[in-house]
Amino acid sequence: MKKICVVIGSRANYSSIKSAMRAIDDHPDLELQVVVGASAILERYGSVVALIEKDGFKPQAKVHMLIEGETPATMAKSTGLALLELPTVFETLQPDVVLTVGDRFETMATTLAAAYMNIVVAHTMGGEVTGTIDESIRHATTKFAHLHFPASKDAQERIIKLGEDPDTVHMVGCPRIDLIAEILQNGDGLDDSIFRYGVGDKVDLEKPFLLVSQHPVTTEFGRGRDQITATLKAVKSTGLPAIVLWPNADAGSEDIAKGIRIWREHGQDENMHFFKNLPIATYVQLMQRTACLVGNSSSGIREGAFIGTPVVNIGSRQQGRERGPNVMDVDYDHEVIADAITQQIQHGPYGMLPIYGNGSAGRKIADILVKADVPLQKRIRY
Repeated sequence: MKKICVVIGSRANYSSIKSAMRAIDDHPDLELQVVVGASAILERYGSVVALIEKDGFKPQAKVHMLIEGETPATMAKSTGLALLELPTVFETLQPDVVLTVGDRFETMATTLAAAYMNIVVAHTMGGEVTGTIDESIRHATTKFAHLHFPASKDAQERIIKLGEDPDTVHMVGCPRIDLIAEILQNGDGLDDSIFRYGVGDKVDLEKPFLLVSQHPVTTEFGRGRDQITATLKAVKSTGLPAIVLWPNADAGSEDIAKGIRIWREHGQDENMHFFKNLPIATYVQLMQRTACLVGNSSSGIREGAFIGTPVVNIGSRQQGRERGPNVMDVDYDHEVIADAITQQIQHGPYGMLPIYGNGSAGRKIADILVKADVPLQKRIRY
């Protein structure tokens, strides 16, 4: 039986690989191993590990690898700490394949540790372009990985152009879309009970509201407070209530968190509710209902295209990523952001565009992992 080790370091990591984990766990020829670390095990980021365990997955290891501070220096040190800790975990678990997700600092550490230990590295969501440090991590991971699971045709072609053997590049779609399809099919069970969590005013989910998800841009460190303030100011000027999510753990997150706290302390948070973390089903249902998603989360581009959510994407974080007509790109100017929100609200929901898959990625990944016999000596074509 082939042992597949999945390393999860954040809430985005988990939603991006959950369907593949489920398919691997259900497959008779595969054994799932789960390692959880970084922000996924910290309470202040919503304790994602509790969601993982609630979903029936049992982590074989929990690894503390996140250094406080959320600066470029601590991000680099966190990568180093993860690279120190993960080899011990892999040595204990002895996986045949390490499956790593996307483009975060823990992805880089996971990839380096596994590759140096002669473990086959499988990488999801490679080949995409975003124009920030995330893209550099993503492409670097591609060059270390032995097996590739891109989410779109464009990404598949880029991985091959990077010199990877086409036989190892499998366009399966994004596992996050699997969850979206399942949630949408099961219907909308969203109600006011979600407001038992988080802080702020209750939002009437039967009336138009905005959803805000904005994260730091590591290459623009130090500007996060001004950036989130511009967004909140624009949102407030629309007169619509808003649900605002806390930023992820990348360098600069404390700047955004500080901007949110100051906004609240100055009493500007009327008709706003703030969440540290939300279950993926709740978030998807909010995306389906919201009048507009505002911020710079990749969910607006990936899930948003599939759901048809109107999106105002702010700044450079998603620059170059393949997107649908549901996304309107703007810079950090509160008046420009507000005008874009108004235009998107007037447009209303968009049609479904499955750029990043149709809901079958997890099963495809599991089936390929069973059959794949990838040599550690990569056959790179230039």
